[in-house]
Amino acid sequence: MVSGKIGAAILGAAVFAAAAAWASPVPSTTATTTYHRAEVDGVEIFYREAGRKDAPTIVLLHGFPSSSREFDTLIPLLATRYHLIAPDFPGFGQSEAPPPSAYAYTFDHVAQTTDHLLDALKIARYSLYIHDYGAPVGMRLIVAHPERLQVLITQNGNLYRAGLGAKWSKIAQYWANPAGHPEVIDAFLSPAATEQRHIAGTSHPERYNPDTWTDEIAHLSRPGQRAIQAALLFDYRTNVAAYPAWQAWLRQHRPPTLVVWGANDPSFIAAGATAFRADLPDAEIHLLDAGHFALDEKNDEIATLILAFMAKHVPSGIPPHH
Repeated sequence: MVSGKIGAAILGAAVFAAAAAWASPVPSTTATTTYHRAEVDGVEIFYREAGRKDAPTIVLLHGFPSSSREFDTLIPLLATRYHLIAPDFPGFGQSEAPPPSAYAYTFDHVAQTTDHLLDALKIARYSLYIHDYGAPVGMRLIVAHPERLQVLITQNGNLYRAGLGAKWSKIAQYWANPAGHPEVIDAFLSPAATEQRHIAGTSHPERYNPDTWTDEIAHLSRPGQRAIQAALLFDYRTNVAAYPAWQAWLRQHRPPTLVVWGANDPSFIAAGATAFRADLPDAEIHLLDAGHFALDEKNDEIATLILAFMAKHVPSGIPPHH
């Protein structure tokens, strides 16, 4: 009888403790994202930040027509171990979007502004996650400051002609004669194309939040956006021309490289992922059953791959459950 009362008391105490724990506020963690603005090159740049500042830094460079928002679900999973910086490029997301008459929308200039932001934040060593437009921006940073790079992570961040999907033949016509092919810009910025960048190639459309493309469509509809995006698309030809030099850099420097690629991406096709093997035979390459915005449906898998790869090459020193 006594043992029964003791058991009941223990059970009651456990239930009370569990209830108290659920009722207590959850403390903030290193994974909490904060939101900031900084003036760089005369432009207000918005960026997300998370994680302990004394941990190794990963810089996340977004794609078109998105912003650092595309990393919203990835950042908390990485920030338990690493310091994260994710800027919006000029003309994208929450960053200022001056007209092309006031800011030259070239990849050289966007990379320079991103470089100056990292300088202002005193980020002297970092790993880079590059996606889509983030790839040519990131490669310019790498070539300018090879001593700063620790690990390269590319998620549908293309550096090879083999990775260019069929639509790029139309875009090449625009590069040759921009005034003669306004229909290329019309198609590039259309609501249908904006939606398809997310859902094309997926077998799990239910995993995709439609807010992503409706917000992007709204952003692209703002006054001045057509001129900004037309300038950047025209300048993209300089990236393709730079592919051989960037490939030579990779062959010479052999940075630890993780390739996580949405294999169903019609824009940057799977051959762009496997092409890294020629220049980086030690690269770790993963072809995922996903599209261009692979994080939309493979976020946890990509985070796991990044954390495992980073632990081998740039250990954070922070316990996994810190």
